[in-house]
Amino acid sequence: MTRGWIVVFAKAPAAGRVKTRFSPPFTPAEAAAFYGCLLADVLDVTARAAAALDLDAVLSVDPPDAAAALAAQAPAGVRAVAQHPGSLGERMTRAAHAAIAAGAPFVLLRGSDSPCLGEKTLRAAVEALEQADVVVCPDRDGGFNLVGLSARVSAPEIADLFDHPMSTPTVLRETLARAARAGRESRLLPPGFDLDRFDDLRQLAAERHADAAALCPRTIAFLDEHGLWPALESHGS
Repeated sequence: MTRGWIVVFAKAPAAGRVKTRFSPPFTPAEAAAFYGCLLADVLDVTARAAAALDLDAVLSVDPPDAAAALAAQAPAGVRAVAQHPGSLGERMTRAAHAAIAAGAPFVLLRGSDSPCLGEKTLRAAVEALEQADVVVCPDRDGGFNLVGLSARVSAPEIADLFDHPMSTPTVLRETLARAARAGRESRLLPPGFDLDRFDDLRQLAAERHADAAALCPRTIAFLDEHGLWPALESHGS
């Protein structure tokens, strides 16, 4: 039986190309190293969850010529593919189409910026897709850090679902509205958070003695080692 897919969207951790909204106070080199730790943690969690949930784990890489290098660093069981050019919505559409065209009963799409998105949430998404057509894990800025699509959703419906700007405060609302317009049932999971800006580290600090310590140890260790947590945050004292 063909398995569901989980796709992680990622960039090569190059200075000046990743986590630019963290600089300052991070230097570009620190921002790239931070993102490298974040990506490694996310891939470890994803690989473990994929094994536990019997999913195919796919790393979708930008730029395309970095796919081989990131594949060599990825955990066992994770295969890397090159992202095609286009907007984020277009790239998400292509990834979903590839999974469903390969016979997957569903596909989960996640970013590499959500260090506390773990197996519990991924399992809930898989279970929800047995009944719902679209499953979304919201984040705090009006977007989402995980979206799951059943193979019941047609290719044109998938394209329409993501045919709008993806980095705005209305992303979640617009995505759900488009699913409803297509007559597709959506389900929301408990919200999570992305690390998009320096101040978002306050939320990670608040989680570090709960799930975060197990889910993103490299990320936390990097921030500790370099003293890069936001000021006045009691993250470990």
